[in-house]
Amino acid sequence: MTTVITPIQYVLSVISGVLVGFSLGLIGGGGSILAVPLFLYFVGLDTIPDAAHIAIGTTALAVGLNAYINSYMHLRKKNVAPKVGGIFAGVGLVGSLIGAYLGHITPGTDLLTYFAIAMIALGIYMAIRRESSRAGTVDEVNHVIDAFQRCKNLTLSTILKVAVFGFIVGLVSGYFGIGGGFLIVPSLMFSAGLCITRAIGTSLISVGTFGVASGAEYWFYGDVLVLIALLYVAGGVAGGYAGTSIAVKAPKRTLRIAYGVIIVLVGIYMLMRIYHVLP
Repeated sequence: MTTVITPIQYVLSVISGVLVGFSLGLIGGGGSILAVPLFLYFVGLDTIPDAAHIAIGTTALAVGLNAYINSYMHLRKKNVAPKVGGIFAGVGLVGSLIGAYLGHITPGTDLLTYFAIAMIALGIYMAIRRESSRAGTVDEVNHVIDAFQRCKNLTLSTILKVAVFGFIVGLVSGYFGIGGGFLIVPSLMFSAGLCITRAIGTSLISVGTFGVASGAEYWFYGDVLVLIALLYVAGGVAGGYAGTSIAVKAPKRTLRIAYGVIIVLVGIYMLMRIYHVLP
């Protein structure tokens, strides 16, 4: 069955991409989770057949492509640990494909319910978590140097930890069709000892891999609107540039708390729409 998209919905898709890219540039990990509710309730595609799976598949592809584009800047600045990133993304790719399959066979209403609950949990986490007091200090610089040296000669123990975390995070990312940066960054910091700057840069390799792999699998099932995904990407590039520019000057803690509250409210709104509390 062909899905009919109106011109205004194409425009709203670009705006949605701008909003997602802006939030990613402004906040970082967790920014892409708004892509699905925007697809459903802002673009207005919640009434199409199998809307839940199409929303997950389409936005997963868009987020993955956007992450690959953003990773280029981090690669140029050498904020990437390629060996660690390759192991995490390679093993996580298997997890993301399994996760995408599990998401595909989950009934749409249940999948969106789990997604909304995950949004609420993430919003609470973002609002209450604390940034490391060592960020930007001499301790952070020493941590960068130590991690750089250790990444040159990965031990078997480190490889195993990176692989295990990669598979688990890939599974979750594939199931919900999200980038998973908010899970990948702390996983890389814990498993490989990366500082937050290199962890963020390295995470984009995995976000891109998981998103594109999940999107490709949903595409195989016929659950991706490719043009909508590309419009999301186009808007995301512009929004990401604007968000990053503002993030340099804005108070990060205040922004993170506000964004966390917004995610919680959107998660609650999704639940109310899913179970027809709201029309």
